[in-house]
Order: sequence, then C-alpha cells, then structure tokens
Amino acid sequence: MESKKEKLEDFKTAITSTVRSLSNSQNIDVSFGNKETNSDKDLIMLPDLDQISNKINYEEIRAIADSKSLRLRFSNKKTFKKYEPNGNISKKLYQISEKIRCEKIGTSYFKGVKNNIENFYQKRISNLDLKSSEDKIIESFENYLRVKFLDFKNENSLDKKLKSFKKDLNVQFSGKISQLKDFTFEQEKFNSLIAELISNMSLDESLNEDEKREEDNPNDDKQTKPNDQEQKNKSKEEKYEEMSIDSGIPDLENEARESDMLEEELEIEDSSRPDIKKRGKTNFGDIKYKTYTEEFDEIIKAEELENLEELTRLRKNLDQQLLQLKNFISKLANKLQRKLLAKQNRSWNFDLEEGLLDTSKLPRIIMDPFNSLSFKKEKDTEFKDTLVTILIDNSGSMRGKPISVAAICADILSRTLERCMVKVEILGFTTKHWKGGSSREKWMKNDKPKFPGRLNDLRHIIYKSADSQWRQSKNNMGLMLKEGLLKENIDGEALKWAYNKMNKRKEDRKILMVISDGAPVDDSTLSTNTSDYLEVNLKKTVKWIENKSNIELLAIGIGHDVTRYYSRAVKITDVQDLGDVMINQLSDLFVEKSKKTVH
Repeated sequence: MESKKEKLEDFKTAITSTVRSLSNSQNIDVSFGNKETNSDKDLIMLPDLDQISNKINYEEIRAIADSKSLRLRFSNKKTFKKYEPNGNISKKLYQISEKIRCEKIGTSYFKGVKNNIENFYQKRISNLDLKSSEDKIIESFENYLRVKFLDFKNENSLDKKLKSFKKDLNVQFSGKISQLKDFTFEQEKFNSLIAELISNMSLDESLNEDEKREEDNPNDDKQTKPNDQEQKNKSKEEKYEEMSIDSGIPDLENEARESDMLEEELEIEDSSRPDIKKRGKTNFGDIKYKTYTEEFDEIIKAEELENLEELTRLRKNLDQQLLQLKNFISKLANKLQRKLLAKQNRSWNFDLEEGLLDTSKLPRIIMDPFNSLSFKKEKDTEFKDTLVTILIDNSGSMRGKPISVAAICADILSRTLERCMVKVEILGFTTKHWKGGSSREKWMKNDKPKFPGRLNDLRHIIYKSADSQWRQSKNNMGLMLKEGLLKENIDGEALKWAYNKMNKRKEDRKILMVISDGAPVDDSTLSTNTSDYLEVNLKKTVKWIENKSNIELLAIGIGHDVTRYYSRAVKITDVQDLGDVMINQLSDLFVEKSKKTVH
C-alpha cells in the first residue's frame, strides 16, 4: 500500500504538471510552503502540504495553483506595473481585479478550472469574519467583480454584511462593467480603466482620515472607546449609504426567480400576435422567440472591422499555422478535390445516330463497311450549380486552437471548392459586447421590463461572400484570430441569417455547414429569460430548415455532441480531426440524391 508520504509526492508532481500546462510554460518552479529557490525560473508558491498532518485540503491547493498559473500566463508584469495605483488598499484591489481578469480568460478555455476556483472561493467566504472597514472594502470589491465577471453565485449572508459597500461599487462602476468586459483580453486597456476607477474611489484617503481621527483622541477612557469605535464604524457605513444610489444594474437572482412566469406570459403575448408569414418573413416555427431591440445589431464585412495592415498581420499569423500543417493540408485538399472532380468526370451516351463520332467503333467499320457509323454525346451535369456556406461560431469558448483550425479549414475549403467551380460563402457569428451591451443599457433605462427576449447586440460577420474569389478575401480569414473579437453566441438567429442569405441565391443546390462547440450562450439573455430560451429557439430553427427548406444542413461539434440540435451532425474530440471530418462529410453530401420536398 502506498504510504502517505508517497501520496503527497504524487500529488505535488501532479500539481506541478498542471501548473506548467495551465501557465503554458516549462520555465517554472512550484514551491510548497515558504521555500525560496535559487532558480531563474518563475516561481509559484503554494501552501505547505507537509505541515498539514491530518487533513490535506486538496481543493484549496488546486484552486490556488490554477489561479496563479492563469495569472502567470495571461498577465504581462510590465503592463500591470505601469498602471498600478498608489495606496495600500488601492493596490490590493488592483491586484484582485487583474487576478479575476486572468481567471475570466482561463475559465473560457478550461471549464474544470472555473469549478475549482468557484468552489474554493465559496467555501472561503462562508467562513469570513469581517471586522475592519479595510477587510469589508476588499471583500466587497472581490465579491462584486466575481459575481459580475465570473458569474459566481451571490452568497446571501455575505451580501447582507457588505450591502452598503457594494451599493457604492454599483455607483462607481455604473456603465463601466460592459467596457471592462470588452477589455478582458486587452490588458493595457483593462488595467488603465480599472486603475482609474479604483483611484477615483479615494479609499486610502478615507481610511487615513479615520486613523488620524483616532490618533487625535488618545486619552479616551476604556468605557468610551467601544462607543467611539462603534460610532466611527457606523459613520463609515453611513457615508457609504449616503454615497450609494441604485445604479440600475439588474438583480439577477430576482430575475431568475421571476423567469418561472415566462411561459405563461409568452403564451398570452403570442395568442394576439399576427402570423409571421403574413408580415413577409420566414416562419421558423418559433413565434415565441423575440428580441428586445435590433437597433444595435450589425452585419459587417470583415474588412470593415480592421484596417488592411492589421488584417495582413493576422493573415501572416494564420499562414504560420498553415506552414506547420503543410503536409496535412495538402493531403486533405487533394483528397477533396479528387472526390469532387471524380463526380465531374465526363460521362457519355453511346450508339447514337448523331453527335460526336465514336472513334472506338471505327475498326468495326473498317472490317465491315456496311456497318453504320456510331456517335456519342456528353451527358449534362448539375454539379457545378452549388453553393456551400460555412457558418462559424465566433464565441469566446472557441478561442485558441478551435478557432484557428476552423479558420484554416474554411480557408482550405474555399480554395479547393473554388477550383471545382463550387461557390463558397464564409460567415461568422458573435455579439458586439459581453453581457448585453447597448441593448441591455436601453432595457435598464426603460425600467427593466420582464422577459425582454434576446438582450444583446448581434454581430454577424461576412468573411467571404459567395461571389468573391478566395484571393480577394484571404486576409479576412485571419480576423478570427484577433483577441477580443470572440464573445457570446446566439446560434438560432445566426442560422436564420445564413438561411435568408442562401435563400436569395439562384444555385440549385445549397449546403450549410455549421461549426460550433456547443449550446448557444448569452449571459444577458439567459439571466432575464428562461434558462433554455436560446436553446429552444435553436432547436426550432434547425428543425424548420431541415424539414421545410431545400437547404442541406450539416453540423460539426468541436468537443461537444450537437446531435441534440442537428439530425446530421458529427462530433470531434480533437480539433486536429476537424479538417478531415469537414472534407469527408462535405464530399459525402455531393453524392447525388433526390431533392427534399419543400412543404
């Protein structure tokens, strides 16, 4: 049986490996306890396992290790130091905000990491004993950001203790949360803005005044000191109460409880709603779905989101990745081209009375001049009259390897299909902001009506139009690699948009390929409607396209099984398989089959 000491060593080894993986660096040492090292490597210090003789808190150590690893990976020390504010409390809050920013990025890549950090944090705050004003300020700040940024559950008992402090944070951060979220992947802008917000709160000056007041009254007797201290703390809390007003940030917990009423209200609303077809729009079978406002939505060409210089730089980054996969790509491209061109091979009708002379039958004429001449004609093919639309999920969870491979494969398919005379359109879908943007701000200003429907600003991107050549649009593919572009994903409306674009085209055959990594997610919409609001809309939209249109729909799920949404779907567990799956599935679609009946 393995001894306790051996188990500890195994755990240390596992933690060290995890740290190096999460931090994306082998040049790193992990120290348990306060043991310094003479190494030039980066150092992550964790609690000392050997000092805990009876019970080891593995969850705590894992959570701390995860958080520190993400900070090492996603935070630039020089940039962090550049904007660090003055004052002891201000520096602590600034440190917390950077830690949470890095955790936000990391948890979008690694879902298990979020569970580790959240479980540890919730356990820690349940045992907090907050006495000083400084402790309350620090804990209220961290709790506020964790709830707003990482969607952590608001712990009620802690919320009551920190109510006045958090109300002041609502005032100070009103209108800035969305901006901070937009800067999550841009450290310089995030650090600059958060440092300015923290400095404007003047927390260090406030506490220094309290301490000075205490020093000016050193002769107070023991009986009066508790009362003075109580009065001082009271006045501090009252000061925060006076500064605080309702900033309009929604109470997500109350809205979640109210969401149970949604189905009933929507039924009432829909019963008086005119049929969508009568208004000249396609009825996608989901008359319950609605949007709060569409005035901030945009359909934009990729070249309008960035200047030519930046697009060229991003394209070079994509080309670097293409170089690493050169043999792999050539093999896939040739495989697809052979399959498609094989279906375009000439086929002929023989033994006809007119047409082209069939020279293979000439020996028969020479042998017997009384034999009649034989002619042949080439059969018509409808293969070339085809449109393939590739719709790519541009959500934050696609960041990293998934979006790189999706961009690479879209690039390969575009070039290859173009050679085979098949038109290709490449589209992407995301939102303009995290957590609602201008749509949510408008909703808040209008007294936050219940169940507003979709509550974020859509951004639908055209990377390549069907009529443009690959060489004209190739730089646009690199835009998918841009930090900060990928945000939320509202799949149902993206499918409707792609369908409507394709439906206007004249090609006889239309194929829509969706690349996604899971369910639709938009925190702003889901916090104000039922939890399955976007998912139900996606299912109904897919069902309508599959059963009532002549568009052939194929979905590829990266790391997630999307067969619960699409009847024709493929799941891949390794993003390296994406190219092969796309090409095999697409080439299979070109097998001649009868057209679907449009009902």
